[in-house]
Amino acid sequence: MTIHENGSGPTLTTGEHDGELSERLERELVAFNTTASGAGDYGSFSVKVADGAGELVGGLTAWTWGGLCGISMLWVREDCRMDGWGSKILLAAEKEARTRGCDRVAVSSFTFQAPGFYQHHGYTETGRTLGIPGGNADVHMFKSLTD
Repeated sequence: MTIHENGSGPTLTTGEHDGELSERLERELVAFNTTASGAGDYGSFSVKVADGAGELVGGLTAWTWGGLCGISMLWVREDCRMDGWGSKILLAAEKEARTRGCDRVAVSSFTFQAPGFYQHHGYTETGRTLGIPGGNADVHMFKSLTD
């Protein structure tokens, strides 16, 4: 859907995911957040585990900013979930976060995913976002890396 305002004015468009727009918004928000907070050391990293055949076993993506590490995604292949890979990946990410100067980590997990896993690793619930499909919630958690 496209809406034009007064012929030569702004155009509002909705549609499918726009990768270029996502990248631009991220750049703009990082610049704004850096200026507003005074913390300018934004970065990102990943942790990846592959099996002997090169197939993905699991992985994690995260960002860092001003001493905070935010875990974006952590996933382990179903047939490998009881092998301890989730813990190994999380511990590797925490180590990398420390290497990058972070002293705390934030993550969220839907109630049907893994909040208990994070709590087992020392994360404390700080709040919930309600309204996740199926009557679930998004559990927000935090861990200090200085303990």
